Amino acid sequence: MSSEDRQGFWREALALQGAMIPRIMVRVIVFGLIAGSICGLAWAAERIWELRLTLDLTPHELAGVALGLLLVARTNAGYDRWWEARKLWGGFVDRCRKVVINALAYGPNDPEWRDQFARWVAAYPHVARHSLRHERPSTEIVNLLGPEKTEHLARAEHMPSFVAMRLGDLLREARERFAMDGFAFLQIDRERALLIDNYGGCERIRNTPMPRVYSLKIRHFLVLYLVTLPLALLHRSVGDWAVPFITMLVAYPLLSLDQIGVELENPFHSGHLSHLSIDGLCTTIERNVLALLKTKATELQEK
Repeated sequence: MSSEDRQGFWREALALQGAMIPRIMVRVIVFGLIAGSICGLAWAAERIWELRLTLDLTPHELAGVALGLLLVARTNAGYDRWWEARKLWGGFVDRCRKVVINALAYGPNDPEWRDQFARWVAAYPHVARHSLRHERPSTEIVNLLGPEKTEHLARAEHMPSFVAMRLGDLLREARERFAMDGFAFLQIDRERALLIDNYGGCERIRNTPMPRVYSLKIRHFLVLYLVTLPLALLHRSVGDWAVPFITMLVAYPLLSLDQIGVELENPFHSGHLSHLSIDGLCTTIERNVLALLKTKATELQEK
């Protein structure tokens, strides 16, 4: 292992920014306090009433395995949603490039038409990002389309559909006014339709959370397990004073897996630690599309 790998390992192992620790530490401490209270009650019951409060550890060992499997299954289900969203946004990148390349290669040579078409395509991922996050159009869209068109876009009930319709209008204009080749028209319009399909897949992920009963039952099981765990640890070889700390050590990975499942459920939410970096993808698409437009304009000038 190289020194760079070792530095990367310890940097991530000790990192707090971007980690789950700040989000679950309060819950971990709460379970530690509950364990301490249970230990105090057990000590008082034994001293006052000579009542020994304890549970067999074997059921908790078996239940811990089952709980771990449930949490891992939920995490895997969340990761499947995250990965599907990443593939859909990869489709955005590819299709935006294809649409612009085909439009510049086979579309009309009118500079205004090419500029408008490329800018609307570059604006589409920004619009999709804001729509998924329930945000208003940003300065990136204003820079691409101008204030007036951005205002019309903001008033639309469904902004991605508005952009797709505007692209369709530009393609129809290229076909009717500039006599664009019919086969090229169909190919570009097909890619435009696939952009709509990609956004529909993102909406499906955002609007269809995992079944709430799944989360509820796992958390019921989790709380029951951690609350009764101190009774199973009392009067073991380890001192009773260490039971709250052991409970917190057990609670930390279990609560982390639970929170990871929550974080992965909506990969578009900017407040989640695991959200997709769609801001960067939007910037990449915009940069690529405008570079293609500039390259095409340079080629035409040289001719």
